[in-house]
Amino acid sequence: MSRMEFMQGNTACAEGALAAGCTFFGGYPITPSTEVAEHMALKLPKRGGVFIQMEDEIASIAAAIGASWTGARAMTATSGPGFSLMMENIGYAVMTETPCVIVNIQRGGPSTGQPTRAAQGDMLQCRFGSHGDYGIIAVCPASVQEMFDLTAEAFNLADRYRVPAFVMSDEIVGHMRERVMLADTVETTPRRPLSPGRLPFEPGEDGVPGFPEFGRGHAAHVTGLTHDERGYPDATDHAAHEKLVRRLYQKIESARREIADYEVTNPDAEVVFVTYGPPARTVWQVMHDLSDPAIGHLRLRLVWPFPEFALAAFPDAKVFLMPELNMGQISREVERHVDVPVVSLPKLGGELHTPAELKRALEVHR
Repeated sequence: MSRMEFMQGNTACAEGALAAGCTFFGGYPITPSTEVAEHMALKLPKRGGVFIQMEDEIASIAAAIGASWTGARAMTATSGPGFSLMMENIGYAVMTETPCVIVNIQRGGPSTGQPTRAAQGDMLQCRFGSHGDYGIIAVCPASVQEMFDLTAEAFNLADRYRVPAFVMSDEIVGHMRERVMLADTVETTPRRPLSPGRLPFEPGEDGVPGFPEFGRGHAAHVTGLTHDERGYPDATDHAAHEKLVRRLYQKIESARREIADYEVTNPDAEVVFVTYGPPARTVWQVMHDLSDPAIGHLRLRLVWPFPEFALAAFPDAKVFLMPELNMGQISREVERHVDVPVVSLPKLGGELHTPAELKRALEVHR
């Protein structure tokens, strides 16, 4: 069953989690993400799930990790300062290969910054914020509908690859209201169970081990230390550490084409906008106003792992323009993979680029 509603983005995020079968939410209120927790507190217990407000964000992500090991589809939601507090336990989730979903409704920083204004300043922190080398998955909604759809998809990706998956939204999309088509349930990708005779961290051909849920007859030792395939610490063997970290990295990076989610508009264009999240909305307006096939648009619905092959969809591109609500965090990633100019169009302060600003950029760089 599906129904159309007029809904706030944060509420749609919570509805997407519920439709995907989320059964545990652990969180702590923080602007501008609090509506996610409020809606989960209202709805999750009525569906037999568990909502718990923890004492802080460190405990929130820890609770979600623990719940995941019991078989729950687990989630937390936060914003900038809380996201920073979660970083150590995010690394723990990566090392223990714990599937969970972390929603970050981004706000202006650093520090307390702008609690009620939008930003995209956490995109590199999302990818590299915890210490060490590893891979993660991060989706970036540009609409209320995508808050529902991509939150649900984040649960599937987390379970498929045994990895934390991030919903990197922001105050604009989190607080705007739009029509959204809600489904009571969505297609789910279940976790691969641990096969008889296999070790808890013994990878399959795709580098992903089966998941030994607590209470389901498996004996599994879980540690953030470098460990062998049994899960037992092996922190002084350089070969064991290299083998494990390479697998944690490669199980995501080697699946980039399978994981990728992006839209290509006007592939023959010479001037191409690259966006993720709400700046796409301004580009849509500019392209509608100008109706010029020489202007292209690559919209990333999923930023990490970065789909550099998507840039090749524009073989005639002479310049890439990147409006971001930060100082150009992902433009540097684009620069690594193209041999034409990449022009960063940063904007800070909490407001979207205006169509006039992007039209002026087109005039300068065409």
